[in-house]
Order: sequence, then structure tokens, then C-alpha cells
Amino acid sequence: MPKIEVYSTAVCPYCVSAKNLLKSKGLEWIEIRVDTDPAQRDLMLARSGGRRTVPQIFINDQHVGGFDDLVAADRSGKLAELLGSAA
Repeated sequence: MPKIEVYSTAVCPYCVSAKNLLKSKGLEWIEIRVDTDPAQRDLMLARSGGRRTVPQIFINDQHVGGFDDLVAADRSGKLAELLGSAA
């Protein structure tokens, strides 16, 4: 199984949409709440190149981006490639 990490907050419609897309593909993920843990927010900022918005999604430690980036990766076939590169 690929390692999928979703940095999110409690009230975030894009986070819900991203998780629903992953769920529709039968995938599991680790949700990391940045609204309850400032250290995780700092880690998200460092890993994502300074992106402050949620969700920030990583697959096998590779930064995918936010919800729009996830959808674009799904449509282009890049998501399937990332999911197939489980380390």
C-alpha cells in the first residue's frame, strides 16, 4: 500500500473532498491535523515548500499539493503512477 499523508483541519471542505476522492479509490491515508498541533503545521510548511493552505497531500513522501492538484494528478494519470511507486 502507498503511504498517503493528508495535512488537514477540522473545518475544511477541500480536505473532505480530497479524502472522499482517495476513499473512492479504496485508499487509506494518515490524517495529520494542523489546527490542533502547531508543530505539525510547521512540518507541513517545511515539507510543502511553504504552502499554508490545507489539504497538503503527500504520497510516498512526494508532495502532490492540495485538492486541485490531487484532482489534476488523477485526471492526468500521474496519481496512478504515484500510487504504483510504493516504496
